[in-house]
Amino acid sequence: MKKIAIKILKVLGVILVLLVIFGAGIYYKSVNYNMYELQADKELLPEPENEEGYSILAEELVAKMDLREKIDQMYGEKMYQIPKLAIGFLMKNRFPHVYVGENKRLHIPPWVLSDGPRGARVMDHKVNSVTTFPVGMARGASWDVDLEERIHEVIAIEMRANKVNYAATPCINLLRHPAWGRAQETYGEDPWLLGEFGVAAVRGIEKHNVMACPKHFALNSLDNSRFVVDVELDERTLREVYLPHFKKTIQVGKPASIMSAYNKVRGEYLANNKYLLNDILRNEWGFKGFVSSDWFKGTYDGIGSVKAGLDVEMPYQQVYKYEILEEGIENGEISEADIDKIVTRTLETRLKYSFSDDQETYGYEEIEKESHVALARVAAEKSMVLIKNDNLLPLASESGQKVLVLGRLANAENTGDHGSSNSTSLNITTPYEGIKSLNESIGNEIELYDGPDTQLAAEKAKQSDQVILVVGYTFENEGEYINMKDDMEKSAEAGRLLGEKGIGGDRESLRLLPEDEALIEAVSSVNKKVVVVYVGGSAINMNAWESKVPSIVFAWYSGMEGGTALANVLYGKVNPSGKLPFSIARNDSDYPYFNPYTLKIEYGYYHGYTLFDKNDIEVAYPFGYGLSYTSYAYNNLTIQNSALTPDDTLKASIEVTNTGDMAGEEIVQLYVGFKNSQIDRPVKLLRGFDKIKLQPGETKVVPFEVKVEDLAWYDPEEKEWKVEEMEYELYMGPSSSADQLLKDEFEVTNFMK
Repeated sequence: MKKIAIKILKVLGVILVLLVIFGAGIYYKSVNYNMYELQADKELLPEPENEEGYSILAEELVAKMDLREKIDQMYGEKMYQIPKLAIGFLMKNRFPHVYVGENKRLHIPPWVLSDGPRGARVMDHKVNSVTTFPVGMARGASWDVDLEERIHEVIAIEMRANKVNYAATPCINLLRHPAWGRAQETYGEDPWLLGEFGVAAVRGIEKHNVMACPKHFALNSLDNSRFVVDVELDERTLREVYLPHFKKTIQVGKPASIMSAYNKVRGEYLANNKYLLNDILRNEWGFKGFVSSDWFKGTYDGIGSVKAGLDVEMPYQQVYKYEILEEGIENGEISEADIDKIVTRTLETRLKYSFSDDQETYGYEEIEKESHVALARVAAEKSMVLIKNDNLLPLASESGQKVLVLGRLANAENTGDHGSSNSTSLNITTPYEGIKSLNESIGNEIELYDGPDTQLAAEKAKQSDQVILVVGYTFENEGEYINMKDDMEKSAEAGRLLGEKGIGGDRESLRLLPEDEALIEAVSSVNKKVVVVYVGGSAINMNAWESKVPSIVFAWYSGMEGGTALANVLYGKVNPSGKLPFSIARNDSDYPYFNPYTLKIEYGYYHGYTLFDKNDIEVAYPFGYGLSYTSYAYNNLTIQNSALTPDDTLKASIEVTNTGDMAGEEIVQLYVGFKNSQIDRPVKLLRGFDKIKLQPGETKVVPFEVKVEDLAWYDPEEKEWKVEEMEYELYMGPSSSADQLLKDEFEVTNFMK
């Protein structure tokens, strides 16, 4: 018996040693980011001389591969390598590099993905932080596409310095309802705005030889049921509302890749949705890049995904397993030629980036350098929206003021959710720190109270000249839904949460947390000089308190420099110029139906300002709305060519004058109306915008061009886009509100009839 026990112990000892060795190997892979070179060795793999050469090289490489080598190009890493994700998070507090598609025999280097909507997510082992920008919704509120391109250039530069060459950004899913947890990642409710920002982001990323990957294709506008929800919608809604921004980003921006969404559309998971991935994306739009899946729960059926045109499964080999695909070929469900097609188009795209000869120009010194941090501050300043101002802002900046900063978020490092879009910065300026720094420089007394006692807060407010109250949300309240305990499908079936709620996710209420509303009530009753600063990712219901305070600022999750930017805006060093990238309803019931826990949901043709316009619903704050410390006048809307054919371009302009005494930036918006349409169409749609700078008294003529084809509707019966021959309305002004817009008409007629 003793001998048997000794043998068992020896066997267990050997197993333990092997596990330690295996674990050490995994750990080594998780922390040694210099293991794989992302650049092709041009001596071993000759660089093509032209665009056609990449296609030829890709075909030659695929022809040299056996079937399993081909399959190895179709997923992230093998399952046994994935524990490094947990090790990276638990032991290194970072998202590790996942290497995709390496073939040492054929000298094909891998590629590495990093999320990055607000900063590089994946960091080299020698790097502890990166530049963190305001979230996407904040940048959408800037309405500044040139700024967005510059931001994504910085993100790309810092990704390259972290040895990454594939960026899972931008997020261009449409904000259908403000309760969506990941609203902060995208740019707003309007397809035109999303498309313009999507193109700008892709251009910025790809300038530095990083593969851009817009996401999540498509109809992903709900998070707590994202793995199971099935979205139903008619063809016009699909084509005119939920796809135009993807189409523009693909056709104009020309990204290297695109990411499929988790959800189903019309009963089919996106990773298996041939209609969207192949028929529309590739055949209709002409997309030449490759499609990667969303991570972990983005794929379900390997054969179906091959047929649909999913090129790469991420982050590990789950459905693109050898035995699954080999069996599919053997029984005739798919062919090896199908595999060849997938691998060839992936290679001919990504090899272009591996041959770039600028690899050494992106060193660690590029990360968080002064100009990058300064851009983060500028982005935060330009994004903040002045919602209400009854002669309080800008706050007095002379000495001798007693300033009180209140709220549980006032001194919190609160840059957004902790999901895939998270970004790590070590030097985050909180609202209080930014306000304190500015006030100390002018000799003011400043106090922070971020405790829960509303009575004490009110007592302090009584004694203060200025009260700045910071309210809103954190990663715990909204963002990507992270819950390992909740069974998403069971909750979706029940239509309510079963079990314990996780971190982030969709909001079930559009109101502020009760403690925030209680604080506003207590403080506003004793001091009439209160500024409420809202931190969050989308619209909120302010009905309970908005009339009780003189000033409201939407500061969003404003990045590492948000506190400095906020102080600059509140005290007039910067004139606020942001405008809402969504509408805020007067009543929550005015929004489209939304339930975070659902197996099915129908997306209608109308949402946001198009819904409110169509039903003549009064809103609290319209799409495109935002105040300034100066004033602007709009005059002389002029149409140069009021009689057009479907192939023409409308040319128009408007004069904008700064009628105040402070320099500022104004966002001029152009809408086209469809009052005379013979089919069901929105009252008006955004079809242009421009952000201009004006000195006091200065007037600028702001020109616009709108292609008539951009006024088309989709005919599902004839399966084509059509431009109606009729009289259209042209609107220009500072927001979507009808009473602020100047109006004229133009006509579209086919003269060739």
